Amino acid sequence: SWVLAAVNINTASVQELQTLPNIGPAKAQAIVEYRTQHGGFKSIEEIQKVTGIGAATFEKMKADISVGGGAKPAAAKPAAAKPATK
Repeated sequence: SWVLAAVNINTASVQELQTLPNIGPAKAQAIVEYRTQHGGFKSIEEIQKVTGIGAATFEKMKADISVGGGAKPAAAKPAAAKPATK
């Protein structure tokens, strides 16, 4: 089987977003609206904050999505993401 390029959730159109597993017109529109209101996604995990997209949907799509340009390791793991546990 051949692999499609990952869908950039920061730039994809509603139509492109609908190529993702479990994403129909309503969820695709919700992704675009979230992106517009929040200035884009900083990580692919952030898509779970969009109404209607939970952990199960994220698991199905995570291999197929990106947030664009090669993320630097420092940008990929913001210090405030979760408290350190010791």
